[in-house]
Amino acid sequence: MTKFSDLNLSPKVLKAVEEAGYETPTPIQEGAIPPALEGKDVLGIAQTGTGKTASFTLPMITKLARGRARARMPRSLVLCPTRELAAQVAENFDTYSKHVKLTKALLIGGVSFKEQDTLIDKGVDVLIATPGRLLDHFERGKLLLTGIEIMVVDEADRMLDMGFIPDIERIFSLTPFTRQTLFFSATMAPEIERITNTFLSAPARIEVARQASASETIEQAAMVFRPSRKDREGSEKRRMLRDLIDAEGATCTNAIIFCNRKVDVDVVAKSLKKYGYDAAPIHGDLDQSQRTRTLDGFRDGSLRFLVASDVAARGLDIPSVSHVFNFDVPSHAEDYIHRIGRTGRAGRSGKAITICTPRDEKYFDAVERLLQKAIPRIGNPKAPEPEAAQVPAPTAAPALTAAPAPVAAPAPVRESAEEQPRRSTSRRSEKPAPRSEKPAQRNNESRAPRDSNRGSDRRGGRDSNVVGLGDHLPEFIALSFDERRAS
Repeated sequence: MTKFSDLNLSPKVLKAVEEAGYETPTPIQEGAIPPALEGKDVLGIAQTGTGKTASFTLPMITKLARGRARARMPRSLVLCPTRELAAQVAENFDTYSKHVKLTKALLIGGVSFKEQDTLIDKGVDVLIATPGRLLDHFERGKLLLTGIEIMVVDEADRMLDMGFIPDIERIFSLTPFTRQTLFFSATMAPEIERITNTFLSAPARIEVARQASASETIEQAAMVFRPSRKDREGSEKRRMLRDLIDAEGATCTNAIIFCNRKVDVDVVAKSLKKYGYDAAPIHGDLDQSQRTRTLDGFRDGSLRFLVASDVAARGLDIPSVSHVFNFDVPSHAEDYIHRIGRTGRAGRSGKAITICTPRDEKYFDAVERLLQKAIPRIGNPKAPEPEAAQVPAPTAAPALTAAPAPVAAPAPVRESAEEQPRRSTSRRSEKPAPRSEKPAQRNNESRAPRDSNRGSDRRGGRDSNVVGLGDHLPEFIALSFDERRAS
């Protein structure tokens, strides 16, 4: 079995590795460290949680131990997609370079430019940065990249998802052509492969696992959830999340809950806290100090649930995460790999549960196609209780349908035409007589006989009752007809 002592690392680096408690390298470390020490370009493809960070930090520290940094001209550059990952890489350098005199600077957003400028002016051996903040310093004239000897791109596929590829290409053009490039990614999208073909020279390709494969130590499950109504989907989905957490019981020591949108991160975290769960949100819109406090609390165990967007899905090394809950199915199938990779790290067992609604079915199918296997389905952990409560409903249905029978089939509708006027007249007679008749009431009373006599007038028959003029025929009308007849 290969050990770190077999990889030609410097004695000071080996001492730091032993003090950190590591003896045996992971497959990606075993494959990437030797060619990196030889000065070759490296293309490392491995699933998240396999130790890619140490694959480039250990050979970098060994090589950079010889030499001296110059002001504003860092000797090496590590590009990371997120602030959290960049801070974690900086912590790894501190751990493994404790016996080597190397300086470093961390360039991330949310921190004052002045403090970062001071470090750059003194000269640093290792510059760890996110692409946006690095270009900000360069455009302000505070940084030169012509002295870069080693350049590392970590989580390259995440760079692609976040739209950093144009920035990466620009940064590559600002560095010397003779640099050594170490390129690491969990997946190899066509765009990532194009960049590696352009900027890497005859790289040593190390692929220790099938692309986009999940760790075998992670137990995966999915629960298909159908809301009762569209406007209740959010609240019922959050209740389903609480039911799943409760069903895991004591085995769920801590968990990361992933949402697709930042606004949902805040809503879910607030809902969990409302129901007594120790939860806090983390996403890109929060202040860096708040994000740091939240992560520190989750790492030391004072925070049980971390509700996060995909900003926390890549590269965060928190070995003891027992569960991952996907509150939303990620729109990109590769993100599913990185999300569930937060659990089951370093050989530990973990569990990942995904809540899938009908609108997420196409994304979930893409995840299963990427995994090349079906994810087991589980039922609602509290499904038996509502089913038992609904059992009496079918037996009560006949009584409910029989109750409105008198209303559904009224007898008066089937009466003959001769009986209808008699029935309406009797109803009017039963009403109490008003104290004083108003013109509107008299008009209403005369409306019925007008309708009944209209047919005889149309047939040409002459009735003694003139419609609308009372019970007698006025004389002036009769005279007018007699005069016409006489003429």
